[in-house]
Amino acid sequence: MYTVSFIALPQCLATSISLPLEMLHAADHYHRSHNRSRQTLQVNIVSTEGESITTAGGLQLLASCKLGDVKHSDLIILPSLWRNPLKTLRKQPQLLSWLQQMASQDATICAVGTSSCLLAEAGLLDGKPATTHWYFCEQFQRQYPKVNLKPRYLITQADNLYCAGSVNSVADLMVHLIERNFGPEIAHLVEGQFSPEIRRSFSSHAYDEYASNLHQDELIIQAQEWLQHHALEDISISELASSLGLSMRTFNRRFKQATTVTASDYLQNLRVNAAKELLRTSNLSIAEVAEQSGYHDSSYFCSRFKKLTGQTPLAYRKSVRGKLFQVSV
Repeated sequence: MYTVSFIALPQCLATSISLPLEMLHAADHYHRSHNRSRQTLQVNIVSTEGESITTAGGLQLLASCKLGDVKHSDLIILPSLWRNPLKTLRKQPQLLSWLQQMASQDATICAVGTSSCLLAEAGLLDGKPATTHWYFCEQFQRQYPKVNLKPRYLITQADNLYCAGSVNSVADLMVHLIERNFGPEIAHLVEGQFSPEIRRSFSSHAYDEYASNLHQDELIIQAQEWLQHHALEDISISELASSLGLSMRTFNRRFKQATTVTASDYLQNLRVNAAKELLRTSNLSIAEVAEQSGYHDSSYFCSRFKKLTGQTPLAYRKSVRGKLFQVSV
């Protein structure tokens, strides 16, 4: 069971809770439909005393439990706060100590927009990178000089602590977290449902304290970096394994253990992402997109693309271009 706790705070932005919540529910639905398993997602809407709260837009959120009832959570989402976050922060001493406790248990904690102040106030961001809503960057830097603020980044990561600078960027972050916990195929399906036309990959605009690799297997990190640089070429994974001094069996085992996917799936994911960029931004034919994305067989490319995204390349191109702004001349 994957447990997620959404912290409901007065005057928070409802979308900073509802958007990641709906994306996670979609991921869980796809997971169950693919694996014929029971629900694996447990969601808590948590307020300090279990009370309902009023969001900035006037919506009422009903809490399912109070803060003290939650002894464990795999993922915690802190919502963005409207206006000056310090007013809310001063009323949440219990939340700060709870966050410290959850962080000590290695929970993944995501702060959306100005709620990064809660992590900073709890001392969890001292000496670590963070970001916040652009309007409060200067105030944040004055208030928390020990934090390594990265105002040019919309997402930061330091171990299990994430900051997303806006509600829009939390969608990018959720796709990344869904990929980590449900796999790349489900992440692509969720992305296609929610924001295929605007999303940028997590790695393209996130500041990661330890680069993009969340494991310590140096040989597999080398393999990932090599694949990222040569994904569009005609390459052999068996030759890559051999160059690292590993048998194919050992390489596959270590790669999946470190990244949760096989090297072949990792390569396909890189190629499909490259193809999506070409479909969004170029007028190349589908066959030409396939060729430039590392596929010599356009039929195989189309089948792989549909498997990972839930759409054919042509349908994907139509969907993303149909939502782009056009200027009449």
